[in-house]
Amino acid sequence: MSINQIANVSRRNYYKTSTLILVAFATAFLPRIITSLGIPKPLNFLHFITIPFACILAISQSRSKDPKQINISWLIIAGLLIYLTVMTASALINQAAVINLVIDYLLKVEPFLLLLAIISVPLSTQSYEFIRKWLIRFCFSHIFLVYGQYFLFMVLGRHPKAGNPDYVQGIFYESGSGHVVGASVGLTFGLYYFLSAKAAPTWLRISVLFATFWGMLLADAKQVLFTFLIAGVILFITKTKDIIEALKYLISGLILGAAFMWCVQNVPAFGAFNTWMRPEIYGPDGEATLLKTASLRIIPTFYESPLNMFLGLGPGHTVGRLGGWMLREYEDLLAPLGSSVHPASGAVWNAVGESWLGDQSSMFSPLFGWAGIWGDTGLFGLGSYLFLFVLVLCYLCKDDFSKLCWLTVVAHGLIFSQMEEPGFMLFIVMIIGLQWQQKRIRELQLKQLQYSTYSQSY
Repeated sequence: MSINQIANVSRRNYYKTSTLILVAFATAFLPRIITSLGIPKPLNFLHFITIPFACILAISQSRSKDPKQINISWLIIAGLLIYLTVMTASALINQAAVINLVIDYLLKVEPFLLLLAIISVPLSTQSYEFIRKWLIRFCFSHIFLVYGQYFLFMVLGRHPKAGNPDYVQGIFYESGSGHVVGASVGLTFGLYYFLSAKAAPTWLRISVLFATFWGMLLADAKQVLFTFLIAGVILFITKTKDIIEALKYLISGLILGAAFMWCVQNVPAFGAFNTWMRPEIYGPDGEATLLKTASLRIIPTFYESPLNMFLGLGPGHTVGRLGGWMLREYEDLLAPLGSSVHPASGAVWNAVGESWLGDQSSMFSPLFGWAGIWGDTGLFGLGSYLFLFVLVLCYLCKDDFSKLCWLTVVAHGLIFSQMEEPGFMLFIVMIIGLQWQQKRIRELQLKQLQYSTYSQSY
């Protein structure tokens, strides 16, 4: 076989792998809207198979010789193994079920597995554009569904709970916090399209960004804007070394902040933000503070040994997505597999039910991502998961937009369970992976151009 034939085979393999990556992403991004049509709910678990398979295939086919790429891949793999070790130890000392360990681990690490798959394959320009175009198509479909649902449910009232904006969820229809997930994905896509779709007309890019922002307001998912604010502040702090860059971010933030506050007081569509404008619910004894910190107070009361401080109460036993929702929502599917439930989860839910703020906004919920990781796997689990987050931020977020996206995940983890929502998390890592691949492709093209110019000069 000639060198050209080998190269063609390699390109075909990478193309197949890039297609598998896209299909694996689709199995997490699309099943909510599909199951709402009557397809059996186990479809929601398909991504637990496709994502690891895509990762294993991509790594097995990778022939990268880039030392930086190899180094970060091994660091992420090491971080995944460390986190698995901690979770396994936690499951053993707390007698958590094997199915708890498997599902909880996959929920937490799927984003890193997909990111590994994306960066392991040296995508060609064609493969990169193929994935990017389909991602954009998925997101445009989501936007259309958001506005369609708003018209049907809020304007025409054709829904059992008509008038409730929580059901304006787009492609994540009929999921617990689908309106927040949908608004997060929508607004992130709006920014991504505005910044990256250079070939599109400016009016279209602005229109898409506005449509995603307004879609967030229609769904009453106001906390999404708060996560971008937190992420923006953190990103700003990292820019303080460059005075000019820092001033640019500061001035932009002040202008946007002033405009937002004016809208809250004068534009009816922004009126929902006044839910948070109640100083009396904050402070050490405020209802919002007491409810938000309920899991931090309640979970330690169930510790039975000093090991619980470091290894938690076991996978799926506290306030993560598995323990807080899935074990009950999918009881008919998981109970026969031997899933285990811990009273700590129920105790936190009781605190939610007893608070008059419990059904007001997920901003005040004690069932949030970072609390779930700490509650399930203790300080060791929290530390090992943070290690993975820092790896991605430092090595794979190569531009400010990627950093902003990843930092919004950190912010979401302080509010609700969105860190374990596959559709949202895998969308974010798709954006980060594509940005990373785009930078790699441009650097490779620049080197080829420099080599070609050098060769021609001789």
